[in-house]
Amino acid sequence: MRALIFILPLLALAAPLSAEPGLPDDAAIGRALDEHPSVQAARARTEAARARANGLRAGPHEFTFSGSYIRRSVDREGKFDEYDAQVSRALRLPGKGRLDREIGAFGVEAAENLAEDARHQAALLLAGHWFDWLSASAQARVDAAAVTNYAAALKAIKRRHELRDAAQLDVDQASAALAAARLAAEQSNGMAALARSRLANHFPALPLPAEAPDVPMPEIAEARLSQLRDLVIANSHEIAAAEAEARRMAAVADRTSKDRLADPSVGLRVFSERGGAERGAGVVFSVPLGGSHRKALAQEAGASASAARAEEQLARFAVQETADADVTEARYRLAAWHRARETVEAQMAALGKLRRGHELGEIDLADLLLGERMVHDAFRIEASARTEAVRAITKLRIDSHELWLAD
Repeated sequence: MRALIFILPLLALAAPLSAEPGLPDDAAIGRALDEHPSVQAARARTEAARARANGLRAGPHEFTFSGSYIRRSVDREGKFDEYDAQVSRALRLPGKGRLDREIGAFGVEAAENLAEDARHQAALLLAGHWFDWLSASAQARVDAAAVTNYAAALKAIKRRHELRDAAQLDVDQASAALAAARLAAEQSNGMAALARSRLANHFPALPLPAEAPDVPMPEIAEARLSQLRDLVIANSHEIAAAEAEARRMAAVADRTSKDRLADPSVGLRVFSERGGAERGAGVVFSVPLGGSHRKALAQEAGASASAARAEEQLARFAVQETADADVTEARYRLAAWHRARETVEAQMAALGKLRRGHELGEIDLADLLLGERMVHDAFRIEASARTEAVRAITKLRIDSHELWLAD
């Protein structure tokens, strides 16, 4: 039995890296992310935050007009037309306007960062589906290579059987190996088609090639890993959003505390009575007298501000954990791939010896088929390990905003 197909994955192992190998075009990625519903929803919420900030800047108070008209009838005096009209408006007390503007500005800042984080999460989702497709396709290629290999082996065994140089048992064993390889190929092809379907459904704006590209060799310097880890924290929109929200809630607490002293209303009133016999104009003034309700609202806002500060700290913990986990995973995935590659080389060397032994009649076909199966499994493991290593490096690059999210 000769090696026919497994040379292709070995060539992939030695292939040089090009710019962003194995990944879609950056412009296509940008369009796909921009059109993702989660990103569009987050940007709409940002516009809502800007509108809310404009409203806070203008203030909650508006002019109020009130009036009345009365037709009065007085015994022995006659009938009189009487009316009154009043225009009033509440005025924000000093300091409240500044706090309202701060609340609006911090709200916009938080919404903008949440929108960027939504794009970040969409990028991670895209990368996850993309590498699911690449991984399943890589497995399918290995399985297709095995089918071709076993088919050639069966053909050779049948020819030897016709020449009475091989037993029927050998033909049956080779046929069984080919059937198992075809089963694995059908399953892996189905998984690749399923992964492609999921990717296309989640990101319909992303143009997909007919065939998944090969997974490149994972390479990254140790110093680069540490640098990207620091960038994960420095460029985190999750932390920035939590900071802005904590500052917004602190401003809301201050504003609610000031609201315990209610805003006064000032207005102008004019009236006419007894058909114009009595006329007047004057200034009216009113102010609500705050009580336990306003006090409770202030206490609630203060507690919410404390919760927001705690959530800001929690966000820092989460991003720190993500940064450390990304680097740790990239390191061990790279190490695992190196071991998988060594396994492929060792299995290929062993298979070469088994083939020579079988040709000399010293190795049974069952042992040779077992060796072929072990090589097949080694290539599957290598393909999976290579994909997971590139996936881990890509995730670290996305989390650091070095890939697809550069400001």
